Amino acid sequence: MSSSPIDRPIQSPLDKPVQFVSGVGPYRARLLGELGVQTVGDLIQHFPFRYEDQGPPQRIDTLRLDEPATIIGVVDQVRWQGGFGRQVKSTLRATISDGTGRARITWFNAPHMRQRLERGQVVRLYGKIGVENDLAHMANPRIEWLDPKADPASWHFGRLVPVYRATANLTSAQIARIVDHVLDEAVTAIEEPLPAELCRQRGLPPRAEAIRMLHRPTSLEETEPARRRLAYEELLLMQLAISLQRRWSAARARAPELPLTEKIDQRIRLRFPFSLTAAQNRVIRQIVADLARSRPMARLLQGDVGSGKTVVALYAALVTVANRHQCAILAPTEVLASQHYANIEKYLAGSRVRRGLLTGRTTKAERQRLLAATAAGEIDLLVGTQALLERTVRFASLGLVVVDEQHKFGVAQRATLKGIGLKNSEAGDSVTDSRTSREPHYLVMTATPIPRTLSMTVFGDLDVSSIDELPPGRQPVLTRLVDARSEAQAWLAVRRRIAEGEQAYIVYPLVEESDSLDLKAATVEMGHVAHDLLPGTRVGLLHGRMNKQEKQAVMKSFAAHRLDVLVSTTVIEVGIDVPNATVMVVQHAERYGLSALHQLRGRVGRGHKPSICLLMADRMGDLARKRLKVLCGTNDGFRIAEEDLRLRGPGELLGTRQHGFPEFRVANLVEDAELLLRARDDAAELVRQDPRLTRPIHQPLRAELRRRFRDKVAFMQVG
Repeated sequence: MSSSPIDRPIQSPLDKPVQFVSGVGPYRARLLGELGVQTVGDLIQHFPFRYEDQGPPQRIDTLRLDEPATIIGVVDQVRWQGGFGRQVKSTLRATISDGTGRARITWFNAPHMRQRLERGQVVRLYGKIGVENDLAHMANPRIEWLDPKADPASWHFGRLVPVYRATANLTSAQIARIVDHVLDEAVTAIEEPLPAELCRQRGLPPRAEAIRMLHRPTSLEETEPARRRLAYEELLLMQLAISLQRRWSAARARAPELPLTEKIDQRIRLRFPFSLTAAQNRVIRQIVADLARSRPMARLLQGDVGSGKTVVALYAALVTVANRHQCAILAPTEVLASQHYANIEKYLAGSRVRRGLLTGRTTKAERQRLLAATAAGEIDLLVGTQALLERTVRFASLGLVVVDEQHKFGVAQRATLKGIGLKNSEAGDSVTDSRTSREPHYLVMTATPIPRTLSMTVFGDLDVSSIDELPPGRQPVLTRLVDARSEAQAWLAVRRRIAEGEQAYIVYPLVEESDSLDLKAATVEMGHVAHDLLPGTRVGLLHGRMNKQEKQAVMKSFAAHRLDVLVSTTVIEVGIDVPNATVMVVQHAERYGLSALHQLRGRVGRGHKPSICLLMADRMGDLARKRLKVLCGTNDGFRIAEEDLRLRGPGELLGTRQHGFPEFRVANLVEDAELLLRARDDAAELVRQDPRLTRPIHQPLRAELRRRFRDKVAFMQVG
């Protein structure tokens, strides 16, 4: 168990717990902890996310309505209404004058101001100008007290004020004061991790100077080179960690060689009742080339829902089995694991390939049988959920691990996955010695197209293959945005399709209604759909809280067309393939990410009939409307993913924030795409010159890598 910052010995001013900074104390330290700030080092890396340009002061008689302004005046009157305490509503009103006019100032729920504001004081105020009783008015402005004895000419200046991410009980202004108190001492302790020659080549200011400029800029123009310097450093360190891991793996890890012969290829293709697409064949060639080498394959296979990734993965699995090694296929949910297993059973009917399904719901007796058979080499192909990661699961000779929707597992589990072969190596294995490790080949699948900048970071240690072609017969899905005015017509269109023998999904974001969210829920709305919206239709319900048997019964009924309509949560995002389903209605579509909506609509358009996806949104701002129109305008998953990345960030796109990687404090994967490419090239060159970063000039860089990645990404072994 790691010790808290307070318990650890202080090595430098940057290690000092923030609690002991002047003006902080235990209460504010807890609030800063909510922002990820525990030490002075954390504090000075809590950067402003924007700046307020408080220009030079204006005369009160020149103020313009609805525009921000800085004014200086004398406090003429102060009036207090209300009581004390955090829960008590109170108002402080003041009037100030500057010789050209008077202005009214109001602070709401700011009891601390009552003791600080007095008649006769000279104050500098910044805020948006409103009107109250024909006088200029500011509400909750920023305030600074000036020395009334000073020369008024000294007050005439503009100011760039940093704005920090804050909490309800700790304001940006309070954080700014705390940062300002420690900054001068802290920057003297900052070490430069980047080689001087690299900084010179890239025109980068020193790290200490960049940090100072971001907290105390004299102009907006100087914040950009400071931001780029720190963004570049973050990206370079990430790329170095990835490059070192790849180099280490290439040098030390060994996987079984799994060559493909013409006979094996023919036997595998006979298992599929269709011809593979050109894109599938291209990707298979890439995978087969990897499998034939002793260096472990580490490949990301991406493609839209329905593009045929599972067939490609099964092809790779059968190549592995044909070479007398085992394959594990891992899925994030029982629904998806069961769907994979059902497809495998369909394709391998009558085959001698021995296969099994292991999930959390597998009975104890069946689990024991599967574990014993797998350890004895009597199971060739094992499909499962996280149950496959348990210590009790052992393979006799694991050759390939296939992981579907890998990003949903998290980085710590990914480390376990990549090392899944290590716990299965027997002592004395001729392939394994003190300098090498035995690993299986590793294939990741995702139906969320990954933008290039994201694949270079979150999946940077993987080679990327893309299936960018849908199988013959798959129809593009027409997507329409439906507002309240056109909702009745939309439901009429759904009824017509059902009357013609087609089926529909109705998707809701919740299982049950919530007091905290004003959203429709699947369980409540099922009756409304059956009786009011689509009367006379056969309606079923599917959601994640149902047990396995209930889910399977509903899915089988829908697939067999014993149901016309399936009311569901997003559990249908994976695991259901019904070609006759041609309509999808998504309620509260504005609540979803674009990639999630793209995944959902992939459930329709799986047959030969034209399909439609109706996005119903009750409350849409301009941003929500813009996002949803992107989906209406294209079926290109990569364009959608890029837009999702731009609007929502990498954590939202992949479903969790950065998946264990240190979050970027400064770098932006959209704005800094060019910077990322430079960082990748520079990292590759550094590792080529000094594979273990052991040269004295690289020691600070190596130390920074260990500091940032040692506790955060388990599989990144530096040096």
